[in-house]
Amino acid sequence: MSVINLFHTAIQGVSGNKLRAVLTMLGVVIGVASVITMLSLGNGARAAVEATFRHLGSDHVMISAKQIYENGEYIPVGSTLTYLDGLLLPVRVEQVKKVDLSLRAHARLRYGRVALEMNISGVTAGYIENLLSQAKVVPLGWDDNHPIEPSAYLAWGRSFTATEVLEGAKVCVLGIRTAQDLFAWENPIGAKIRVGRWSCQVIGVLKELESIDTEGQFTSNPNEALFLPISTLIQMHYEDEPSVSITAYVRDETQMEAAKQEIAAFLRQRHGIQPNIDGQFNDDFTLVTRKDVLGSQQEAARTFSLLLATMATVSLIVGGIGIMNVMLVSVTERTREIGVRMAVGARPRDIVAQFLFEAVLISSLGGLLGIVLGALSIPMAARLNQGIALLDPGSLPLSLGVGMLTGVIFGLYPAVRAARLNSIEALRYE
Repeated sequence: MSVINLFHTAIQGVSGNKLRAVLTMLGVVIGVASVITMLSLGNGARAAVEATFRHLGSDHVMISAKQIYENGEYIPVGSTLTYLDGLLLPVRVEQVKKVDLSLRAHARLRYGRVALEMNISGVTAGYIENLLSQAKVVPLGWDDNHPIEPSAYLAWGRSFTATEVLEGAKVCVLGIRTAQDLFAWENPIGAKIRVGRWSCQVIGVLKELESIDTEGQFTSNPNEALFLPISTLIQMHYEDEPSVSITAYVRDETQMEAAKQEIAAFLRQRHGIQPNIDGQFNDDFTLVTRKDVLGSQQEAARTFSLLLATMATVSLIVGGIGIMNVMLVSVTERTREIGVRMAVGARPRDIVAQFLFEAVLISSLGGLLGIVLGALSIPMAARLNQGIALLDPGSLPLSLGVGMLTGVIFGLYPAVRAARLNSIEALRYE
């Protein structure tokens, strides 16, 4: 029997009871749609992890004070992670070559009759360039084919130096929008503005910036900013020692675990943390590397994908059982037809091919509908995955292949059973 004849016969067999065929397809439709959704969410989860933490270099260790959530707010645990902790880190820990320190606060800015309420940042020398480049923020209209030098971020003036940070110099760098709001279109370099109760001299203004990070790593407006030396912000804004964020740069990233152990030992010594009776340390700080974050996030993504894969497998099995059940009913209903075909010379393999082709046709149609449903469900699934789900074109033929394979596996037994019928008994069947 030719493929064309098989196809024509299969269409006749399936169309004989359209409602039953559609109901049989439902399990395959849901299963294939689940496969597409699973792969899309898996791709989206991996992309989200990579995008969110690509700013965290492989040689970086993020150090922050440990906090617990209690009564609706985060409360620090143990000692404060101080500015002096950060300064001493590259001096006392051999594996650390340098550190970046940062601190945020809310303040009122004033120049003449103009006043602004905004968040300000205290940072170390060079931190501005590192922050902007890591967060995928570039000067407006910058050509992607050209490398960005730190000076490319400055419209006027300069950034503050390491000496100014250590001395607590009262200098600041403004975002372009902040400079325009305070000074209109005048050149603000050298002018003094009020930050809270203190004054500081403007030594630099950043160019107008735009984010090229589609995942929104840079959550605040980079054009509305004020950067101070971190030591200056501590003097101006805090009565008690504030907790700072520290980014440590390791000399040799292959020795990351050894570096983390040295950093932990230094901070334990600084904070007076002693081991408990079990020899464990109750640290009041956390150390996070790119490997730590990616590992935990990818493990969560794998668990989620496994859950979806299980659901897809169950749906396909249910759909396959439905196909097998319908095909067995069809074999029973068409026993006399099978006897006639055998009587006129049809071989057992022709009967197998006929019913197997019908099962594959049902599963293929279900697979095509599942692809459509899966593609349409991706936006809804993305809302459950922080807005990220990436459809891989390669998943479409894979999903269709899974659907067809379901038809082959679960349609084989009914087809073989039909081929094994006795032709004489089949002709007598009423």
